[in-house]
Amino acid sequence: MPKSDGSDYNLPAQFLRVCKQRMRSVKVTDSMSGEMTGADLLLRTLVLRRLFLRHVLKPDERFVGVLLPPSNGAIMANMALSLSRRTAVNLNYTVTSEVMNACIKQAGIAHVITSRRVMSKLNLELDAEVVYLEDLKDKPTTGDKIAAAVGAYVLPSGVLAATLGLGKIHADDVATVIFTSGSTGTPKGVMLTYANVSSNVGAINEVIRLTEDDVLVGVLPFFHSFGYTVTMWSVMSLNIRGAYHFDPLSARAVGQLIEKTKGTMLLATPTFLRSYLRRCKPEDLKSLDVVVAGAEKLPVELCDAFEEKFGIRPVEGYGATELSPLVSVNLPASRAGDEHRREGTVGRPVPNVRAKIVSLETGEVLPTGEPGMLKITGPNVMKGYLGREDLTSKVLHEGWYETGDVALLDADGFIKITGRQSRFSKIG
Repeated sequence: MPKSDGSDYNLPAQFLRVCKQRMRSVKVTDSMSGEMTGADLLLRTLVLRRLFLRHVLKPDERFVGVLLPPSNGAIMANMALSLSRRTAVNLNYTVTSEVMNACIKQAGIAHVITSRRVMSKLNLELDAEVVYLEDLKDKPTTGDKIAAAVGAYVLPSGVLAATLGLGKIHADDVATVIFTSGSTGTPKGVMLTYANVSSNVGAINEVIRLTEDDVLVGVLPFFHSFGYTVTMWSVMSLNIRGAYHFDPLSARAVGQLIEKTKGTMLLATPTFLRSYLRRCKPEDLKSLDVVVAGAEKLPVELCDAFEEKFGIRPVEGYGATELSPLVSVNLPASRAGDEHRREGTVGRPVPNVRAKIVSLETGEVLPTGEPGMLKITGPNVMKGYLGREDLTSKVLHEGWYETGDVALLDADGFIKITGRQSRFSKIG
């Protein structure tokens, strides 16, 4: 199980283990293709890995693009690449061809994994070879199927991990590159390591106290770090279920998915929550007992209205792509006492993450209650910006990340964001 200090970092090996824990029970569901047990997911991922290695990937190919919305297919593509010890780069399908190709060039991506259904909805011309998952469906040989079946049904997870060479994965290996939104120019490629991502998963597990009965509802895209770390890897490395929908603003479909799967945990933005407030029925969301919002300020009036209609009060968290992304979160009433949340703040730092406030003028650490620059350190701090050591050195100083946000720490350790110095630092 991933730990908040990043020490149990081998997420691909964790994926094998949790699939085998849920061999006969549902592991993932999406609104397009339905349910998959742990056995289904593992078997199909092992086959896909073999197809990628034989038909797609070159021996020295490191970064591989993935252009898929939250879905079982996106999960399998990401997991198959991780089991191949390659770095999946989930690309932002809301940007222009020009911006996407700038990202492809930065990462040296030769192949982009997608589907014909997705590409038919996007007006994109990519400077990379496009690989359609549908075109691989008739490629598995009898040998592929037998090898995958032995791995899924016969070999213990530890033996399977060794067979796949997962012991060669190191804590500092880059698990993914997440490109920032590019609001301040060309998108920067944030390199997140296996230790970064696993520490964040471990921290979330510790503070939210996830159990095997939890169903995490995944509507955040995997090209955002919150979507990648929490809605994908939390489900793939912990013994919980995932339920995915490709469009977070399809409120009725999201509501139906939550009702059908008895979803317990929803991660969203205030914009998405307003959409659900307007369009979902109270019974759609009655199974939820954790709703975490980030990326924008969470207004009290939205919390009030959401709680009145659905019986669950959203809590606010804070993070940044460069921080894997979660820094702090208010803990929901269903999982912790009142002393663990304070509205108007973004919560306390999660385990093993530390915050300090420094003077904008002198850089000296400021006392409790005084606003200044928010700096963060911990196992969640990125490795750096891909190919941009100059930019990395501007924001990373002796292990501390400069967020660009003005904040204060109150007497109980809660972080209150009071302004923005350089940019809107957000989860994802």
